[in-house]
Amino acid sequence: MKLLTLVLVALIALLQYPLWLGKGSWLSVWEVNQQVIAQHETNQQWKIRNAALDAEVRDLKQGHDAIEERARSELGMIKQDEIFFQVVESNENNTAQPDKSTAETP
Repeated sequence: MKLLTLVLVALIALLQYPLWLGKGSWLSVWEVNQQVIAQHETNQQWKIRNAALDAEVRDLKQGHDAIEERARSELGMIKQDEIFFQVVESNENNTAQPDKSTAETP
C-alpha cells in the first residue's frame, strides 16, 4: 500500500511539472496574456490614428475647403486680388524705440 501511494504521488508530481514549469505553464500563459493586452492597447491607438487619417484623406478627395486651408497654412498661398495682412503681437523686446539722439531738444 505504501508503494502504491508513493507511485501515485510521484505520478501526480510528474503530471504537475508541465503545468507549473513546462512549455505551456501558467507563467507562460500569463506572460502571453500580458502581451495580448499590450497589443490590444497598441492596436486601439493605431485604429484612432488610422480613422483620423482616413477622415483627412476623404476630406481632401471630396472637398476643396481642406485643400485651400492646407495651401494657405502650409504654403502661404493667397487668392487672386486678395490682400494679406500679417498681425504681429507686440513684445516689449521687439518694439522699436525712438532714437533719442535725433529727437528735438527745447
